[in-house]
Amino acid sequence: MERLRGLDAAFLNLETPAMHMHMAAALIFEVPEHARSEPPALQVERMRRVVEERLHLVPLFRRRALRVPFGLHHPVWVDDPCFDLDYHLRRASLPAPGGPSELADLVAGIAGQPLDLERPLWEIHVVEGLDSGHLAVVPKLHHAAIDGVSGAETLAALLDVGPEARAVPVSARRWRPEPIPTDLEVLGYSLSSLVRQPEQALGALRRTFGAVRDLAERNRRLREEEELGPPPAPFRAPRTSLNGAISRQRRVAFAEVLLEDVQQVRHTFGGTVNDVVLAAVSGALRRMLAERGESPDDPLVAMVPISVRSEAERRSHGNRLSAMLVSLASTTADPVERLRVVAEGTRLAKDQASVLSEELVRSWAQLAFPALSARLARLSGNLRLFDHLPPLFNVVVSNITGPDFPLWWAGARLDGLYPLGPILEGVGLNVTVVSYMGVLYFGLVGCRELVPEVEHLANLLTEAFAELSKAAARGRGQWG
Repeated sequence: MERLRGLDAAFLNLETPAMHMHMAAALIFEVPEHARSEPPALQVERMRRVVEERLHLVPLFRRRALRVPFGLHHPVWVDDPCFDLDYHLRRASLPAPGGPSELADLVAGIAGQPLDLERPLWEIHVVEGLDSGHLAVVPKLHHAAIDGVSGAETLAALLDVGPEARAVPVSARRWRPEPIPTDLEVLGYSLSSLVRQPEQALGALRRTFGAVRDLAERNRRLREEEELGPPPAPFRAPRTSLNGAISRQRRVAFAEVLLEDVQQVRHTFGGTVNDVVLAAVSGALRRMLAERGESPDDPLVAMVPISVRSEAERRSHGNRLSAMLVSLASTTADPVERLRVVAEGTRLAKDQASVLSEELVRSWAQLAFPALSARLARLSGNLRLFDHLPPLFNVVVSNITGPDFPLWWAGARLDGLYPLGPILEGVGLNVTVVSYMGVLYFGLVGCRELVPEVEHLANLLTEAFAELSKAAARGRGQWG
């Protein structure tokens, strides 16, 4: 048995019928030339064989989360004695004409279905019928098992750096699942940890008081000495039609931007690639809300996850995340000035995130009782509380650095990958981006009720990037 860490368990406990805490992606593969005249089933079988041969490289693929009786402590990872690869690896086919819209609709259906929490927390859907002759692969993994970085590392176990499959050492012994522990065994294992809870709670309280004191002093210095406004606080984001109780259905859209164009904007005006991404998202949301007849008086706020995973931890599963709240400067009309304000706000938010460390968040997540947190999550959804509460923030924007070299799966070349994150109660939109081979690939996931026009938003996003690129080409001055 291995206990889920606090943040991992939190993602599991927060799952509700409407809030599905998994991550997904749409990977587009070019079938090798020699296989194009073959039935698609042969290429699918080759991909399946790769997964089967490399299962031992990803132990979490055959482990499930076992809940502790009465929700007294966080679940534990155990081997699934009923593991069935064919349950997790599935085939699908697009309806004609098999274009991006049909793929987005299929992916939205996959993303809108929760994972079975009684089985290993992953699925891979291999999709035929793309009009280009390509194959799409849609992996779906629960956030309790991976974050963005560890999810990429997990998928990397199935991929190769050339069309020829690398030699993978065979497992030293045949996999034999350990017996499922009894309720008494799980309870005994949990009670041994619970006796340390009071001491851990006191330590978390001391660190929290220290962090609050440091944060208050830091914000005072920002206002009085540097004459700068501190980063936004939770529940201070403006209410918009993007925010409210979410439904079970999803809408998905894709976009891509050349990394070279983003770098040109960054080199001309300063800031980072992530600052340019946030400024473009801000411009797109500003336009979409204006089309809805909305013009919030205060800037929109984005929650931006931050990986705190060290190099040594890259291949470990679970979550090593912090987060920052960033003003998107959406009340600023000029795109270049908006980028400047976003970049300054991101710098301040990173400093603040270092005060409210990942360790502090992890400590409180570790202390949370699963039974209570799960009931509160379901209650908030059932009562549609986020139709009445101010939003924690308006949108999630996540940026993951991907490889700058080509990858293959069973001889098929990866031509594009669109990452997809979860949406949260009160926050109906997630924008996730990953870089690959000189391109930024965007996956947009929206609640079908709150953001039905997510495909239009993807078009507005590319227009916002084009607007910044044109300004950079004109060389409108450098501020950073």
